[in-house]
Amino acid sequence: MPSIQSGGVEVISPAPRELWWELVGRDRNALVTQTPTWLDCLCDAWPLEDASRYYRFASGAQLVVPMVRRRAWPGRLLTEESWPGWGVGGAVVPDGAPDADEARLVFDDLASRPVLRVAVRFSPRGQLGGTSVWDAGVPDGFTSVERTTYLLDLTGGFEGIWAHRFHPSVRQGVRRAERAQVTFEVDRTGRFVPQFQQLYEESMVRWAEQQHEPLALARWRRRREDPPRLVASVAERFGADCAIWLASREGRPAAAIVVLRHGTHAKYWRGAMDRSLAAPVHANHMLQRLAIEDACAAGCHLYDMGDARPGSSLARFKESFGARPVFSPAYYRERLPLTAADRRLREAVKRLIGFKNA
Repeated sequence: MPSIQSGGVEVISPAPRELWWELVGRDRNALVTQTPTWLDCLCDAWPLEDASRYYRFASGAQLVVPMVRRRAWPGRLLTEESWPGWGVGGAVVPDGAPDADEARLVFDDLASRPVLRVAVRFSPRGQLGGTSVWDAGVPDGFTSVERTTYLLDLTGGFEGIWAHRFHPSVRQGVRRAERAQVTFEVDRTGRFVPQFQQLYEESMVRWAEQQHEPLALARWRRRREDPPRLVASVAERFGADCAIWLASREGRPAAAIVVLRHGTHAKYWRGAMDRSLAAPVHANHMLQRLAIEDACAAGCHLYDMGDARPGSSLARFKESFGARPVFSPAYYRERLPLTAADRRLREAVKRLIGFKNA
């Protein structure tokens, strides 16, 4: 657990778990994906290790930046990320945001890391009141990336959300689901993981067809991005804070969503369905309705519906529940142009196979 003191800030990496949990408990805006539990799930699913960084400033202020890196790679070939590819990371900050000088110290420390790439994505909750201090603190050498997260404000309780924020089409879909021969259940023990995995496999086939992507390539890509072990690990480690909502029709799984919870933050994390069973009975409308009502009953302030490209069908689906787009800043610094090379390769493959964005 090396400790470095420089320029008025002490840095410890990996962050001591007891301090990390203490800061998470004091940060009223902390996300599910900023907890040590989330980092452990990532390390279960990929060959990653804890690279989190704890900062104590001369003022006495403290924060933690959750980070991971690949295990057993040479130091200068590593990437350290918080964690643009695996959800929102960024700084866990108790007692309000740091000042601009302290934010600059964090960026300077990250920029000095002797790795090929360092990347950090900050919480959209910090953007709800306007510009974040992290925007002003971006130093030369970092590149910004636009990310949009859709958040549903749960203030006022479920009845108000149902009446005033849900689009009429959502309320109509829920009523149709109520009249249909569909069973809706929730489990918080991991019992529905196999059903979710089955539906995810079926969804993968549908996504491949929509995107004009060879199925073998789609399966390889999805398993690389979302190993089956990840859902099982999340259900196991989060326990009762991981709810899998399942819709069944004619005794068969039709649709399922995974919703995680920490403090006042509920996160719709994953969804999958058998369209032939789920779509005619509006199963997804009902699943989201049940999960949102459950989050309200649990005292959550926010229902996080995750990322979407503005204007896309996915974005419109999330907006129909009252979720609003919020900028979630991401920044990276690279010693070699890894991101540009990866983007060019992906674009070339997409052109070759005639890929279509769904």
